[in-house]
Amino acid sequence: MKTIDSIPITKISRATKLVSTGAKVGVNYLKYYGDKLVNPKEEAKERLNQNNAEDIYDSLKKLKGSALKVAQMLSMEKSILPQAYVEKFSLSQFSVPPLSPPLVIKTFKNYFGKHPEDLFDTFNATSVNAASIGQVHLAEKDGKKFAVKIQYPGVAESIASDLALVKPIAIKMFNIKGKDSDKYFKEVENKLTEETNYILEIEQSKAVVNACKHIPNLEFPKYYEELSSERIITMDYMKGVHLSEFVKHNKNQEITNKLGQALWDFYMFQIHNIRKVHADPHPGNFLVSKKAKLIALDFGCMKAIPDEFYIPYFELAEKGSIDNPKIFKEKLYELEILRHDDSPEEIEFFSGMFHDLLSLFTQPFHSETFDFSNPEFFNQVAEMGQRYSKSTELRKMNGNRGSTHFIYINRTFFGLYNLMFDLKAENVKINNFINL
Repeated sequence: MKTIDSIPITKISRATKLVSTGAKVGVNYLKYYGDKLVNPKEEAKERLNQNNAEDIYDSLKKLKGSALKVAQMLSMEKSILPQAYVEKFSLSQFSVPPLSPPLVIKTFKNYFGKHPEDLFDTFNATSVNAASIGQVHLAEKDGKKFAVKIQYPGVAESIASDLALVKPIAIKMFNIKGKDSDKYFKEVENKLTEETNYILEIEQSKAVVNACKHIPNLEFPKYYEELSSERIITMDYMKGVHLSEFVKHNKNQEITNKLGQALWDFYMFQIHNIRKVHADPHPGNFLVSKKAKLIALDFGCMKAIPDEFYIPYFELAEKGSIDNPKIFKEKLYELEILRHDDSPEEIEFFSGMFHDLLSLFTQPFHSETFDFSNPEFFNQVAEMGQRYSKSTELRKMNGNRGSTHFIYINRTFFGLYNLMFDLKAENVKINNFINL
């Protein structure tokens, strides 16, 4: 894969890159208007989506940082984005162009004040894995192998300006209105800022490992503070296959079910016992070892779940609440899904919409076991997402609603469901975590 010798760091240089991408998108639309005159409209629209997705992703992968992280988050919204965008943006999970070796050495010295080989016996300046915020290198010391994650230069300093650039796109995509919409962007900015603080990530990683190490068929790396800094993390090198690659070749349903149960238990235990969850559940953060155990990586994005959100959120997920109109509406207000300044039309629309969504989305929690290999459930989720994404009535409503905690909790569940479906795990024990 071609490497990158520099990354736009200043606000002006990053904005210029996005403006040039906007010009390419404009040209794509001009081509589309001509294309649909001589070809079927659906085919023309698909080509437009493919061209736009390619141009936008090409720009974001060079910018890296927050802009690419937003693409990664959107790639998990399979029911909202056209497939062309999902496929392209999914590459941001574990396959982006890495920094060139000279830039890696320069960045390491800037962050640590030393050459990598002053700390390690050997250090491979060619990356083994590059993602949105940092890339990973192999190193050895005293006969032991390490994975060294180095943050891209300028990422931490450009978060606020990057989000300001993508904010207009997000507002349009999610139909956000109202003067208090900034709180949602602030939630994302705060989380991204935390993700660039590698000292915090080490603390969070060690806490998760300590709390969840007893869960069967789950493994974690060990972290080394003395070989780490605010922008560099050193951990055990964990050998395994990315989850997305594993599911392409695995034919053993027993192993699939074992991994699916481990993944589900890991998330349920965090949510209900720790009240803090790994809110970045994409395939690039999980490996499968030779012994068919799940390896969990990268705990930079951890979301705390306060009681004032946790209690009504899971009360609303109960079938008794969904089936009781009075309780259901009370919980919608508690979770800020319904607002006191809503019109009667908005109250009726969003009550109905969320009743539909929750009746479907909470099905796994209404039984002792659930078959995540069943395509019917996921087809219904996708169809409902597509239906509401195309709803002209929804576009007229104020999409600025729901507690800010929804952003990362919903992201967690959407990501978890997608991973469980990719695995095709059957007969998963939903409340198994209680006995762990």
